[in-house]
Amino acid sequence: MKKNVLLFILIITTTGAFAQKKPLVNVDQAFNTAAKHYVNMLATHPDASQFPQSTKKDGTPDNRTSEWWCSGFFGGSLWYLYEYTGEAKWKDAANKWTKAVEKEKNNTRTHDLGFMLYCPFGNGYRLTQNAAYIEPMLTGANALATRFDPKYGLIKSWDKHADCEYPVIIDNMMNLEFLFWAAKQAKDRRLYDIAITHADNTLKHHFRADYSSYHVVCYLPGTKVFRKKTHQGASDSSAWARGQAWALYGYTMMYRETKDKKYLKQAEGIAKFIINHPNLPKDKIPYWDFNAPNLPNEERDASAGAIVASALIELSSYSKENKKLYFSTAEQMLVSLASPAYTAKVNENNNFILKHSVGHKPGNSEINTPIVYADYYYLEALLRYKKAIGH
Repeated sequence: MKKNVLLFILIITTTGAFAQKKPLVNVDQAFNTAAKHYVNMLATHPDASQFPQSTKKDGTPDNRTSEWWCSGFFGGSLWYLYEYTGEAKWKDAANKWTKAVEKEKNNTRTHDLGFMLYCPFGNGYRLTQNAAYIEPMLTGANALATRFDPKYGLIKSWDKHADCEYPVIIDNMMNLEFLFWAAKQAKDRRLYDIAITHADNTLKHHFRADYSSYHVVCYLPGTKVFRKKTHQGASDSSAWARGQAWALYGYTMMYRETKDKKYLKQAEGIAKFIINHPNLPKDKIPYWDFNAPNLPNEERDASAGAIVASALIELSSYSKENKKLYFSTAEQMLVSLASPAYTAKVNENNNFILKHSVGHKPGNSEINTPIVYADYYYLEALLRYKKAIGH
């Protein structure tokens, strides 16, 4: 009897936190479909200087150069396909598209070097331990650190934005994981401290009482707030969906890296705002802004759903009280994203996996279209889901 009990406990504890639950998402099928899309994507993108981004208004592919902030996501997605399949063809393709963005390691004009470098190089190093991936990341992390000014206490997002002297956007939380990795790899406390200082000042100034986030905060020296506004959201006072997703993911990551409970509290507060919001649709895929003016006749943002799903799966592993709620919500999001409502048919959608994302509606850019980072965080969420259920 004792042996049977011990065996049962061993099975439960070694096959995933939710191993006893029948999965609602067919991860094998989702990755099989994703692989078919990306086989075609590779075939239509022989030139590694032309990075898949989205679809233009005329329906043709929208490609960008390595300087664009999304240039690392395609390589990162290829690494996720390699992680899932173990097939050498994905490893080779991922290596090609990772190296294609290496020159951006010296780019000090952007805060997005985590997206650009850590998504491809970081995943590549994690999966292969290829030492050639270390130097570009360390160089890139130090380039990112040049955008931190101690007089302001934050990493500057854009060099210029309207009348903002020192604009900081909530998206910037996503680049701190890159600094944490480099701090550990190089034993550089300075990079660690920059990440902490930025996260703490963002926590202090970027959020409303209900844990929703402003998109842009403009600062003056002394970490004084000059203005709080939006750039990609519906209004200065609205909750731009992808911004809430970046915030949730960022503070979940901050807790992972530091185990400081104030970050866990922040992440759980943001999760509560998203999950309980009256404007969150039944399929759990957010509108592009929670306060968009013409709900329910507004576009959904699959990219926000994918980012939130990935973050909630990780957050479920840290929370005792809300573990099941976070996981079940993420699972419902993945069920929706994996369905024909959001997953494109093979040979359609310019070979992107997901449909229905929104990049910048106020700027009339990337509205109800595929976007490369939606695919990236969807694949990441599927991998996290698979690990959690132990299948």
